[in-house]
Amino acid sequence: MKRREFLLGTAALGAAGPFLAQTALAQQASATLMKFAPQANLSALDPIWTTATVTNNHAYYIFDMLYGADENLKPQPQMAEGHQVSADGLLWRITLRDGLMFHDGSPVKAADCAASLKRWTQRDAYGQLLGRAAESFGAADDRTIEIKLKRPFPRLLECLAKTDQPPVIMPERLAKTDANTQVSEMIGSGPYKFVAADYVSGSRVAYEKFDGYKPRSEPPSRNAGGKVAHFKRIEWTILPDPATAAAALTRGEIDWWERPLADLQPMLASSPDIRQEVIDKAGRGAIMRLNHLHPPFNNPKVRAAVRMAVKQEDYMRATQGDDTSLWQTCRSLWFRGTPYYAGEAEDLMPQSLEKAKAALKESGYNGEKVVIINPTDFPDIGPLGEVTFELLKQLGMNVEMAASDWGTVVQRRSSREPVEKGGWSMFHTTGSAISWGDPAQSSIIRGQGEKGWFGWWKSDKAEELAEAWLYAPDEATQKEKAKELNRLALTEVATIPLGQFLSRTAYRKSLTGVLPGTAPYPWGVKRG
Repeated sequence: MKRREFLLGTAALGAAGPFLAQTALAQQASATLMKFAPQANLSALDPIWTTATVTNNHAYYIFDMLYGADENLKPQPQMAEGHQVSADGLLWRITLRDGLMFHDGSPVKAADCAASLKRWTQRDAYGQLLGRAAESFGAADDRTIEIKLKRPFPRLLECLAKTDQPPVIMPERLAKTDANTQVSEMIGSGPYKFVAADYVSGSRVAYEKFDGYKPRSEPPSRNAGGKVAHFKRIEWTILPDPATAAAALTRGEIDWWERPLADLQPMLASSPDIRQEVIDKAGRGAIMRLNHLHPPFNNPKVRAAVRMAVKQEDYMRATQGDDTSLWQTCRSLWFRGTPYYAGEAEDLMPQSLEKAKAALKESGYNGEKVVIINPTDFPDIGPLGEVTFELLKQLGMNVEMAASDWGTVVQRRSSREPVEKGGWSMFHTTGSAISWGDPAQSSIIRGQGEKGWFGWWKSDKAEELAEAWLYAPDEATQKEKAKELNRLALTEVATIPLGQFLSRTAYRKSLTGVLPGTAPYPWGVKRG
């Protein structure tokens, strides 16, 4: 499915399908209800279990964090009232704000927070670094969390304020769930409650204002400050057809479309009632992720051959169109504009099909099947897989496209089985350039193996470099370690970068208070 085929041949938006016939979605704008069209279907609910961006965005409604990152990415107290650190840096005591409550009516206690942090450190890349340094997560009393360390952890607050797959707080009974299994309930202490009875995967998600939430007094800034819920109810409507979503936004049947298709942006710009805005100024990176556990990509020479063939312009044009003011190439796993970007690795990514064919011939590739799991309902991702499918055929590889909805991709990519048993060889996705911006938090460059991100690249050297960066004595050493890690990950083909782009969100001008950041935050947004 090519990018423009996502329009389903719709040249005009007069007939946008059965969605517009649903009278429930044709209600007049309400001060108490906001209707939102997310980037993709929400199929996985647990933000610790998956790194899917749509799940991360969902989690911001329900859960809160001890600390949040402000617009300058500085950690600020959120659920925390404050903290104390021992002179040797080995004991942190974090005091909770008074009166915090979960959606089920139970008070938030330090034991809930300790259990939540412990579970998070078993899944998240940054969290695993903290987990290695931690002796224990405990509670001195109901309002005091104790983190005992084996060695000082220099960026502990930044770790707790992480923006993607953040360390959200849930009740202890849920936080005791195995980290490799999704929790059974969505109970948090955030500004909105999840309405389980109204959740239909592929169709609808609903949230209701939590009257027991106590926002901070500071102004909102990214995922810090006062998270004030102005709407009594927010409904997500899953609209995989961009033409339908565009028509719904134009007609006022939804209020906010998170990530409109590039081809439809000019049409949206012509509406006097719609505002378009780039809220994530650093942009997003597009990547190809390979399965390192099974043939053929357990062979680094085969991975390198694919890396040599990638022409990033093809990927960016396929997903983002011809407006080059919104995308650029980036042959680095530190994306442009982030602290450790230091130029292009042109020698490793020559963008040459002939060099790639020669490398594949010498690699020992023996016709093993390559299965690309790829979404048909995600315009920023689906065409990436289509470009790769054609590229691998040109290379002479035995390739199969396993097309499905995005929710199925999210579920299937967790399988470690070989392709003959329902596994996979490759998928594509995008992520925040900021969230992939340093060695501690970037899952695409870390080498934790089976404890790491889907694809499970194993590299003890990469982990050594991540720790060396974390504990570096000065900024110059950090830059040196980050540069070395980037080179290693590209050489061994942990992940293949496909380019970098800006995404314009679009919402009705009747909405105000939309915040800049890496997510469409629901707090602060109101009508009028």
